[in-house]
Amino acid sequence: MLNNIGIPGLLLIAVVVLVLFGKGKVSSLMGEVGKGITAFKKGVDDGAKEIESAKADEAKDVTPADKDKA
Repeated sequence: MLNNIGIPGLLLIAVVVLVLFGKGKVSSLMGEVGKGITAFKKGVDDGAKEIESAKADEAKDVTPADKDKA
């Protein structure tokens, strides 16, 4: 059902939403959506950095130096 909406259908939906909620409400809603997307991207980047740092910590050689070899 939703796979054949097309451009005219999307425009009609946009007009109906604009009429129902008004310009101010729609613009504030889109601003909140933008903030949410930005926060999501930041969280994904932070998670990737955390995983990379955990991998780097695992790869460190922490074995003590052998003092008997001389």
